[in-house]
Amino acid sequence: MAESISTEDFHSAPGYKRIYDFSDLRKIGILVALGTGLIAMAGVAVMMGNYNIAITDIIYTIITHLTFGDISAIPKLHNMVIWELRIPRILLAFLIGGSLAIAGAVFQSVFRNPLVEPYILGASSGAAFGAALAIVFPIIGVSIQISAFFFGALAVTFAYLLARVRGETPIVTLVLAGVIIGSVFTALVSLLKYLSDDTALREIVFWLMGGFYYATWDDIILLAPITGAGLLILLAMGWKLNILSMGDEEARALGVNPERSKFIVIAIATALTAFSVSLVGIIAWVGLMMPHASRILLGPDNRYVIPASFMMGGMYVIVSDTLARTLISSEIPVGIITSVLGAPYLCYLLRSKGKVMFG
Repeated sequence: MAESISTEDFHSAPGYKRIYDFSDLRKIGILVALGTGLIAMAGVAVMMGNYNIAITDIIYTIITHLTFGDISAIPKLHNMVIWELRIPRILLAFLIGGSLAIAGAVFQSVFRNPLVEPYILGASSGAAFGAALAIVFPIIGVSIQISAFFFGALAVTFAYLLARVRGETPIVTLVLAGVIIGSVFTALVSLLKYLSDDTALREIVFWLMGGFYYATWDDIILLAPITGAGLLILLAMGWKLNILSMGDEEARALGVNPERSKFIVIAIATALTAFSVSLVGIIAWVGLMMPHASRILLGPDNRYVIPASFMMGGMYVIVSDTLARTLISSEIPVGIITSVLGAPYLCYLLRSKGKVMFG
């Protein structure tokens, strides 16, 4: 039976407070700085590309659209490059990066391990199988995005059900279940590669490397409310994530149902991950590295880590995608850029500030 604790102990427990401690001006200042940096980085990304457009023309195009002005007054090429190509791509990169980063923050808190990523439960492998299935057998009439999302979510569901024992879901068992399910779907993807023709095989490989080549406003309209809702719910549950990171027994002693809370946050993180992967393919390192960097900057409090991870993840993917489309004449898959930049940076974080731990 859990040890009885007083009301004073309960309210003084780490992470209990449901409101932000605005007396910590340093953390607030860091969040404001990250938001400012994100806006500045998005502005720079709009100006970069193979087709040079004057800053005044970029500003005029954006303001005309935002104020519902006369769009016909904008040169067609400027309107196409800025409003139809670059801005949707930058916004999608921001939403995808932010979604993967906060999903990673959730999984790292639940598993109490800073080296866990959103794909740990097989979401990427399941989504890859779904995408490959739709590519190899287009006759089934299901789009790549829908198939990838369905199988990504299905893989995590299988892992969760496989790990559940007598009404509980031990963390170690859940991780092992995720590895098993991920391996099964990876094998199925390999089988589909073997069965596919050259054209389908190239498309599968290209999809697996991730990219924002086909970003449209429809993608933004679909993903923005999902990402926004997930972010708000996880922000509201930040104090519960703090308690979950202390362990199940401590959570029960503090009046939190760990199984229900873990199910809710894992479901939200899985939905964000599956939607992201289904739209743009597999983008590595974001969900692993950005939450880790956020904790180094702000400490273990998820009420600050989640918004910081969201902004840093969005910023990182915007930078990576801008490099992917501007480094050479032909476009580089963004998954390659995130991996090339991410591995050395994470090594630096681990060597220089790896002593930061969960509180």
